[in-house]
Amino acid sequence: MADRGSDAVDRPDGDVVVDHVPDDDIREEELQGLVAHGEESRARGRRIRIGLAAGIVAVALVVAGLLVGRVTAPVSALTPSTNSAEAGFSRDMQVHHEQAVQMSLMIIDRTDDPEVKLIAQDIAQAQAQQAGQMYAFLTSWGLDQAPSQPRMTWMTLPTLDGEADHSAMDMTPGATMPGLASQADLDELQGLTGVEAERKYLTLMIAHHRGGVEMAQALLDRSRNPLVADLATGMVMVQDKEILYMQQLLDARS
Repeated sequence: MADRGSDAVDRPDGDVVVDHVPDDDIREEELQGLVAHGEESRARGRRIRIGLAAGIVAVALVVAGLLVGRVTAPVSALTPSTNSAEAGFSRDMQVHHEQAVQMSLMIIDRTDDPEVKLIAQDIAQAQAQQAGQMYAFLTSWGLDQAPSQPRMTWMTLPTLDGEADHSAMDMTPGATMPGLASQADLDELQGLTGVEAERKYLTLMIAHHRGGVEMAQALLDRSRNPLVADLATGMVMVQDKEILYMQQLLDARS
């Protein structure tokens, strides 16, 4: 998917900066946040957290604008059914995000490496906030948080263009979400420290992010709902860049 409005810069010192700048009209544009990585001081960490906070505020403004009628579509068009792709994505991605937060908090306690700690802090903060957004989506739609169908059923729904979604061809209702770490992997991470813990975390989180991108893209193939589509678009853009950065960190520890 095209990266609309995203500006990624590889600095000579190894940093990767992704600017997220909300549109002035706060319409159906992608909201972008800032994730800066690499050699960092406390000041750089503060800039990253400020950037993430700005992204959160921008998303909240868009949600508020849409809910008070700044979108011309009828209310029915913005209120998905309980078995819709939007509802299924919002439920399942909350679970997916919760594991990312769990793993990130684990590595923060098991390493002193500033680069790994910073990316873990960014992931934990961003994905906890996004999980809260999806909870709020379901509440605003008057839908239950618990699914009435097996998880991942929504990924078996037809795409908007009616073409086959090859990424979801092997998906069946009740299947394990893409990229989820097993309990054995979590137990192993729990028992590691230092560089070994860093390697395990980065390996698991890269796979986790790839699975999250797959789920977000599957939603975009099935929905034009502006609230959910904007969130999914931002997930794809940021997590693709975080995957590249985490791979660099992992390669440096091989």
